[in-house]
Amino acid sequence: MNEEQAGAPLPNQEHHEGGFRPMTELIDAAANEVDISRGGPHYGAFIEQVRGLMDRARLSSPSDELALETIAVLKELNDKLDAAVVDEWSAPAWTRVDLPARGNVTLPPFVVDRADGDGVEARITFRTYHLGGNKAAHGGQIAVGFDDLLGMAAAVHAGGVTRTASLTIDYRSITPLNTELRLRAWAERRDGRKVYVRATLHDGDRLCAEANGLFIVLKPGQQ
Repeated sequence: MNEEQAGAPLPNQEHHEGGFRPMTELIDAAANEVDISRGGPHYGAFIEQVRGLMDRARLSSPSDELALETIAVLKELNDKLDAAVVDEWSAPAWTRVDLPARGNVTLPPFVVDRADGDGVEARITFRTYHLGGNKAAHGGQIAVGFDDLLGMAAAVHAGGVTRTASLTIDYRSITPLNTELRLRAWAERRDGRKVYVRATLHDGDRLCAEANGLFIVLKPGQQ
């Protein structure tokens, strides 16, 4: 990552009075080598295995025998993971800026190449789990990717915490699966607490989708 935005130390619940985590703080964590070791050195491999399971489950049609066997294995695994569940403020899945999508399995994996006042440039991949139909990414999954990276662009531009107020997406062509795509997001202007942002998603020179949104800069403690 090549981030230039500075912020405060990593947030906690008391700091934000239960509100939102500033993206600028997470970016600063990577830029200044603040501890991003939550989850330990094997967390990235752990997340990748979870993503692999999601990919396989998306297209699985198991036999009764395999389904029952898998259910038993997954139940045992879930019981084991119960001991590792922490509150959202302590979870690694939003601090691990060294991992694709910060280690968050709910997001399509992406790698940020640049995040500064001029915008965000990232490489994003929609996997088999994100299938919509006919080997194309689901439109809702594309929206998830846009929302997260537009939010990053808005937060870095504003230097504060933002939340999505509106998001509009125009789908221009098929978005392929398992292909590294280029997503660029930037702020067009700010009007008080309102930050107007845009983004594009490309497969090479081909425009797959574009988005525009409105993000609101939150007051301290707002959720």
